[in-house]
Amino acid sequence: MPWHQITVRVAEAQAASIELALQELGAVSVTMQDAEDEAVFQLEPGSTPLWAQTDVTGLFEQPVNVQAVAVTVHKASGLDLSDSLRYEIVEDIDWERAWMADFKPMRFGKRLWVCPSWTPPPEPDALNILLDPGLAFGTGTHPTTALCLEWIDAQDMQGKTVIDYGCGSGILAIAAVLCGATQVVAIDNDPQAIIACANNREMNGIAADQLAVYLPDKKQHQPADFMLANILSGPLQELTPILARLTRPGGRIVLSGVLSEQTSALLQTYDQYFEMNVPVHRDEWVRIDGIRRQ
Repeated sequence: MPWHQITVRVAEAQAASIELALQELGAVSVTMQDAEDEAVFQLEPGSTPLWAQTDVTGLFEQPVNVQAVAVTVHKASGLDLSDSLRYEIVEDIDWERAWMADFKPMRFGKRLWVCPSWTPPPEPDALNILLDPGLAFGTGTHPTTALCLEWIDAQDMQGKTVIDYGCGSGILAIAAVLCGATQVVAIDNDPQAIIACANNREMNGIAADQLAVYLPDKKQHQPADFMLANILSGPLQELTPILARLTRPGGRIVLSGVLSEQTSALLQTYDQYFEMNVPVHRDEWVRIDGIRRQ
């Protein structure tokens, strides 16, 4: 069955009213997308910002009267947006299969692979992380995750302890276990991430006593040999003393989720605790690492 799709381009202030108008017209779903490739990187707690120009798209089961939509949109927003309405017919496909086809095994460094559960690992004897896309951040497709996985792959973690602060899906924590870490602690303030990390731990056959998952402040943790933190620059700035305290003297830290223009300030903050190395760039993102000062 083909679907009928109406898209309206509006300013951020009108997006919510247009969403409601499309729902009232019978849209089975309404999505919002960036209309001008405008990044929104860091969000204030409790905020849900949109883009300055937002495409609001309603999906309908039946053919849509575009003129009727234009009238309803005009009433909802007070704007004449008839010229910006786009009407399309979308052929029905097996969305699950299409989504699965887009997520393929990926290699990071010399040993690590991230493989979806429905695909046999290309190298069965490699260090294969079984991971399916989900609600929690971290599948390896984002440059910051890739940079951290490559860094982990290059480290000697045999017999070491690791903390993954802001673990998301648990991808970095699982990689650390596969690279030989004997005890890994994964921490995140998002309950959904805690669930995802625990589920991915189980999928990879890792015991809970080898990879423990916690919300922040639920337990006092001993300083670790390795600290992993792929979050964002703002939280990394705020967490500096905590991450330093949880990294043993001589231990190593790796940070990502950092944009190029944020690197200098973050290096200055962490330099009081760590001997920081030269940053590694990929696209507009950066990975920085260092050694905890004595």
